[in-house]
Amino acid sequence: MTERWSPSSWRKLPIEQSPVYPDPAALAAAEAQLASFPPLVFAGEARKLRRQLAKVAEGQAFLLQGGDCAESFAEHSADNIRDFFRVFLQMAVVMTYAAASPVVKVGRIAGQFAKPRSSPTEIVDGVELPIYRGDIINGTDATPESRIPDPRRQLEAYRQSAATLNLLRAFASGGYANLDFVHQWMLGFVKESPQSGRYQEVADRIAEALDFMRACGVDPENHPELRTTDFFTSHEALLLGYEQALTRVDSTTGDWYATSGHMIWIGDRTRQLDHAHVEYFRGVKNPVGLKCGPSLKPDELMKLIDALDPDNEPGRLTLIMRFGADKVFDHLPGLVRAVKTGGRKVVIACDPMHGNTIKSPSGYKTRPFERILQEVEAFFEVCRTEGVHAGGVHVEMTGKNVTECTGGARAISDADLRDRYHTHCDPRLNAEQAIELAFLVAEELKRERAARGPRQVAAAE
Repeated sequence: MTERWSPSSWRKLPIEQSPVYPDPAALAAAEAQLASFPPLVFAGEARKLRRQLAKVAEGQAFLLQGGDCAESFAEHSADNIRDFFRVFLQMAVVMTYAAASPVVKVGRIAGQFAKPRSSPTEIVDGVELPIYRGDIINGTDATPESRIPDPRRQLEAYRQSAATLNLLRAFASGGYANLDFVHQWMLGFVKESPQSGRYQEVADRIAEALDFMRACGVDPENHPELRTTDFFTSHEALLLGYEQALTRVDSTTGDWYATSGHMIWIGDRTRQLDHAHVEYFRGVKNPVGLKCGPSLKPDELMKLIDALDPDNEPGRLTLIMRFGADKVFDHLPGLVRAVKTGGRKVVIACDPMHGNTIKSPSGYKTRPFERILQEVEAFFEVCRTEGVHAGGVHVEMTGKNVTECTGGARAISDADLRDRYHTHCDPRLNAEQAIELAFLVAEELKRERAARGPRQVAAAE
């Protein structure tokens, strides 16, 4: 790492997963244009998220982070955003009730356009093509022309992110997040779910709580916190030229912020200590995440924490653990112990998606839902055993009833995948699977709450 940080100091270091643009002048022009655009998010919003994540790090809240694997220009619509937001709120309400503590809501949206890939090329119909890297970089069409990195796509990504943020802010503050509405949506899910009996008890208890609050005069009409919510955006900051163009000085503090999203994270493939991504991240004041995979050793993790969070500030750093259901007990305990022994005030979250990707017999990339649930259960078990707060979950999901992950209450099979397999990259949980996962997490949060005991719960609240 360089001694002096600047938004461009990452350019002096090696970089992974960076596309090669054939026209450097066009790339520079696009980045210059982006640098003249207004910020997508504001420093005060990022600080607010950081304060909420500090409560997660202290064991007084839970993080729900989720959304698309890679946003698509072609599928950008108000209906898709609405459907995602609705399912996300349903998940949050189930978890909030179970944990009896706040759930911090962070979407993988309004910026999640670039994807790291395991290979630079792929074979399509016998022809080798550059790999698709996300709509911000190149296209999905299986032609050499479509796969050429195009810097103008960064401008389209900015415009789509701005439009998405505008609608999300309206949903979060304009009454769409009314707790009564969210509960009614959940009742509809419970009624239609094959596991309706399992979920009805939780739904009934939430209804009783709402009725009790209403009887006490606490309703959405006179308590705006029941009809609005805080919702934040996040993405993997893979394309550093785009991020640099949207990095701005906060006029109130003099600090640098990434204004492309409230929270940004480093992927498991780009977390090299002496490389460009860590260099860029260490200088911005946003809450940041770090994906931690099976190859990460405890001593490496501690060095990365020292680089990204040298002042040990609660809410600054979220460690997003992603191993695979069969590898959690091999890798998570050592990392958790190192963090605990070092006294680091970080959020520890579980990504049960990325380590559980397989190729189905029919050739589709998929994720078995039972493996996703197993990884979440193993994550909570390790955290309980090691005496640390299980701080959150990070999932790839959509508000649509796609057929991309097998299993779940409706038992999606390999033969069903072709019905509604719409993802451009990785398979996502559909709406029903996402809420089903929320009920499982709710059960784990209730166990955690019970283990803490009433005195500790009261002190946290």
